Amino acid sequence: MRYLKSPSLNPAQRNQDVRDRVEAMLADIERRREDAVIEYARTLDGWEGDFILSESKKARLLAGVPSKIRADIDFAHTQITRFAQAQRDSIREFELETEPGVRLGQRVIPVKSVGCYVPGGRFAHAASALMSVATARVAGVTNVTVCTPPRGDSINPAVAYAADRSGADLILEMGGVQAIATMVYGLFGCPPADMVVGPGNAYVAEAKRLLFGRVGIDVIAGPTESAIIADEGADPMTIAIDLVSQAEHGYDSPVWLFTTSARVAEAVDRLIPKVAADLPNPEVALAAWRDYGAIVICDSREETVEVSDGYAPEHLQVLADDLPWWTARLTCYGSLFLGEGSTVPQGDKCSGTNHILPTGRAGRYSGGLSALGFLKVVTYQQLSPEANQQFSAVASRISRLEGMEAHARACDWRLRKYHPDAEQDFEVYPQVSYA
Repeated sequence: MRYLKSPSLNPAQRNQDVRDRVEAMLADIERRREDAVIEYARTLDGWEGDFILSESKKARLLAGVPSKIRADIDFAHTQITRFAQAQRDSIREFELETEPGVRLGQRVIPVKSVGCYVPGGRFAHAASALMSVATARVAGVTNVTVCTPPRGDSINPAVAYAADRSGADLILEMGGVQAIATMVYGLFGCPPADMVVGPGNAYVAEAKRLLFGRVGIDVIAGPTESAIIADEGADPMTIAIDLVSQAEHGYDSPVWLFTTSARVAEAVDRLIPKVAADLPNPEVALAAWRDYGAIVICDSREETVEVSDGYAPEHLQVLADDLPWWTARLTCYGSLFLGEGSTVPQGDKCSGTNHILPTGRAGRYSGGLSALGFLKVVTYQQLSPEANQQFSAVASRISRLEGMEAHARACDWRLRKYHPDAEQDFEVYPQVSYA
C-alpha cells in the first residue's frame, strides 16, 4: 500500500472553543429559557420574528413551491418511506415460553417525541427533512418537531414543503444551538424531545453530543465523507466527478480513492482539480481535495478492503468487478453504493436509504439513521409460582455468589411463599413478618 496523494490536514476534530461556547449557551438557555433563545436568534441570525411557523405563513411558503419541485419531493418521500417501512417491518414483537411457566417477550415501542434539525447554511436541505421526519413518522413517533434556520424573512419554501409533506407537527424557524436546546428543553410550546436527530454544523453537533444521555441522538455528525473503491476497469472521469460531488459539501469534507490500479489513481489525481475548477464555486471542492483528499494504491483487493474498513467512510462506492465479493467482505461504512450506476447524490436525495450516516470512523460500530433508530425494543417476563421453584433457587444462589443478599432474599421469599415444603440444596432465608 502507498499514498499517491495524502491529506495535508487531519479531519476536523472537536474544538475546545466550540465545546466551551456550546456548554455556556446550553446552560444559559436552560436557565433563562425563551428569553435566552430570543437573544441568541437576534444576535447570531438577525431574527426578530416569531419562531413557530404559522399556518398562514406556511401556506404562503408552500404555495410558492413549483409543481415540479413538489413532484420531485413527493417522489423522494415515496422512496424513503417505502424503505423505512421495510426496515420497520423487519423487527417484530414476540412471546415465547422458554420453560414451563416462564413467558418471555419483546415489545417494539416508538419514541414519543422527536426533534428533527434540518440545516440551512449554504444549501436548502429539503432531503434532510424527508430523511428525518418521514422516517420518524413511519416508525410511529407520536410528535415530530422540526427546526430549520431562516433565510431572510422565512425558511426555505422547499424545506417547509418537505417537512410538511413528511408529517411534521410543528415547524420552527430557528437554527443553531438554540434550536437544539429549544427542542430538548421544550420551549415555545414545543413538546420536550426524547430524541434529537439530523445533521448540522460543528455547534449543532456539539450541542447534540453534550445533551446525549438527557435525550437520545442519531449520530454525532462531522464533515461529510466519501470514498471510492476502484479496480483497473473503473472509469477515472466517473471517479473524479463523484468525488468532487462530495467535496462540494464543505472545505473540510474528505474524499478518498482506494484502488489497485496505479493508472486509475494517476488519472484521477490529474482530473479532480479540472473537474472541481469547472464548478460555479470551485474554491470549496478544491480546498477539500487539497487539504483532506487522499489516493491510496493497494496491492490487492483484500488489502483494499482492509484499508477501506480502516477509514470506515460515511459513503462508500464500489466501481469494481465482482460486486458480490466486495459486498460480502466490506463491513465498515455508513451506506454502500454498488456499481457505476449508483452515485452518492442518489442516496443523499431520493433512492430511499437514509442519508443521515456515521462519520469520523463511527461506521466501525454504528449504522445510520433508520426507522429502527426511533424504536425501543423492550422486554417483559412472567414467571408462574411453579416456575419459581427452579428460577428463584438459581437466582438466589447466583445473587449470594455475587454478594447481593437483598436480591437473594427476594427470591427466597417466593420459595417460602410458593413452595414452603420443598427441600432446597442451600439455606433459604426464613419467611419472617415485620408487622
